[in-house]
Amino acid sequence: MRAATRILGALACAAALAADSSSVSAQEMFLPGRSGSVRFLVLGDAGTGDREQYEVANQIVRFGTRFPFTFAIMLGDNIYGSERPQDFDTKFTRPYRALIDADVEFHAALGNHDDPNQRYYKPFNLGGNRYRTFKKGNVRFFVIDSNYLDPAQVKWLEKELSESSSEWKIAYFHHPLYTTARRGPEVELRAVLEPLFVKYGVDVVFTGHEHIYERLQPQKGIYYFTVGGAAKLRKGDTRPGSLIAARYDRDRSFLLAEAAGDSLWFQTVSRTGAVVDKGVLTRREVRK
Repeated sequence: MRAATRILGALACAAALAADSSSVSAQEMFLPGRSGSVRFLVLGDAGTGDREQYEVANQIVRFGTRFPFTFAIMLGDNIYGSERPQDFDTKFTRPYRALIDADVEFHAALGNHDDPNQRYYKPFNLGGNRYRTFKKGNVRFFVIDSNYLDPAQVKWLEKELSESSSEWKIAYFHHPLYTTARRGPEVELRAVLEPLFVKYGVDVVFTGHEHIYERLQPQKGIYYFTVGGAAKLRKGDTRPGSLIAARYDRDRSFLLAEAAGDSLWFQTVSRTGAVVDKGVLTRREVRK
């Protein structure tokens, strides 16, 4: 609780300095903010350094005043283009300065536009590895490198999944296994990863790559999200259909999530602060 209070105070100070310093109303905030819950930010395809990235960051800070999360997961394409020290400053440190100053941790996955050496960039918390796992409360996260799913990584993943006793299992990586976007799903990755996810009880999968937001109907009991529009956008790049539970391709967006007990609340917010999707998920073990 002391960490959450410190983060709330830091984000409130930052929000007061932002262009839109109005606080988030109770009507806008769907997440319950339960004591002891696991609260996190999800953003993908963020590292452009463009104005839109900074505007999304301002909304993240604004919502953080009502929902003080302690860490963020990054779904790849963390730094577009050149990766000089000054690029990490303009494309990561400066837009998220308020979060960094509030001790929010960033846990990155690697995307196809990322130099693999990002795994040595300390603020991304990869620890020199292309893939890793970490635990927060009752949630175990599995960070996968979908650029190169070699046998060693698959063996590692199966071992970590089989040994995890966490109530929630969440996998995240860059390339979507399911999507209606024009580039289409990564079916070869799906053929390898989905059987492991099903066998070992993964509840939720977050991916980026497509510059849109999609939430799919559960596939084989697993919830799939594409959250790839934190700084880039392909307007009009989703299609309605039986696969889709919710979609948003009109502006940039990010997602906030909260896990407590058998429930995981989520809320997706646009660059302008509109709530474009929200809901509550239930663990697979409970749904059986």
